Amino acid sequence: MTDLAAVVDNLTVTYGSFVAVDNLSFTVKTGEVYGLLGPNGAGKTTTLKVLVGILEPREGSAQVFGTPISDEVNSKSKIGYVPEEVVLLDTLTPREFLEFTSSIRRLEGDAIKSRLERLATAFELKQYFDTPIAALSMGNKQKVAIIAALLHEPPLLILDEPLVGLDARSSKILKELMTYHSKKGGAVIFSTHIMEVAEKLCTKVGIIDKGRIVGEGTVDELRKMVKAAEGSLEDIFLKVTEQEAGMQEIVKALEEE
Repeated sequence: MTDLAAVVDNLTVTYGSFVAVDNLSFTVKTGEVYGLLGPNGAGKTTTLKVLVGILEPREGSAQVFGTPISDEVNSKSKIGYVPEEVVLLDTLTPREFLEFTSSIRRLEGDAIKSRLERLATAFELKQYFDTPIAALSMGNKQKVAIIAALLHEPPLLILDEPLVGLDARSSKILKELMTYHSKKGGAVIFSTHIMEVAEKLCTKVGIIDKGRIVGEGTVDELRKMVKAAEGSLEDIFLKVTEQEAGMQEIVKALEEE
């Protein structure tokens, strides 16, 4: 298996006349936790949807472990995906939904039952296993989606704002699982607006703005790019996306109201 977990090459995605992703290219290697960061509407979710085969690009291509996304059977088996907006079968219980997911992926036997048991215990979902999904909180629905993504042990995790709605314990467990997954040879691509999480978790960061990569590298490499010896990822992000200018004036004006 190639050490390139994902390759996005000259990707362009449009919605009518609006260009959501504009000639975007980046690569993610095995062993990396790649953070895709950007302002609202920058093109993060659209990019991730192309990578999992939900959207087709107008131009360019995407591959997962050397397999084109257009080869859905082989590419999707290598991906565990948690979307930004979780959509589940509300009439089912978590148990029924995860058993359904397992059957689609042809996961059988005691090993998968044991893995499901461990994940459900880790995320404290067992007590809700036979409750209709429609009655679950947003956080518990998020847990169901995360377990479904992890169940088949995919080499590539694509997680779009995965921490939204999670309690502190579950959030910590997911972050540790992401780190462990990369250290054992897998890869993770995830988007987040929580800069502190990205700074601690990511081995590499791609900052996207208006559908283009405007900065990429480790946090230290990004500091050099903006010529800052110190500074948080949040500071770097604001400089790279040109949002820093005028912010002090805006905050001051709000405080004076």
